[in-house]
Amino acid sequence: MSRPVAPPGGSPPPTTATLAGEEIALTPLAEATADRYFGEFPGDTARYGEAARAWEIHDTLHCLQWAVLDVGGFADIEREVAWLANVLRSRGFPLEQLARNLELAASVVDEQLAAAGAPVAERLRAGAAVAR
Repeated sequence: MSRPVAPPGGSPPPTTATLAGEEIALTPLAEATADRYFGEFPGDTARYGEAARAWEIHDTLHCLQWAVLDVGGFADIEREVAWLANVLRSRGFPLEQLARNLELAASVVDEQLAAAGAPVAERLRAGAAVAR
């Protein structure tokens, strides 16, 4: 019998980031990404239970922040995504779904942040390539 997946614990993920001198709210971006993700992967709710959406938003918030920090030269999203992919692989999570999540996040950023978000979306797509 497998144990239910616990919701994220510890330090909360980032909810804002500074892009080109402007503070942006990451939570609406992560929530929109989660809506699209579960539209494509509804089985994750059954597989991971109530914690599925919480983990989806938690990990996406981190990925969004890494992308913004990468654009500013303060992080390397490819290194961070490689680390996350190793963690998720060890837990049996399909890495193609991580890659798709990053692509969905890039689309959300393109739509909601317009031209200012283009470099962030590009970095998210680079992260998707690493996850594959």
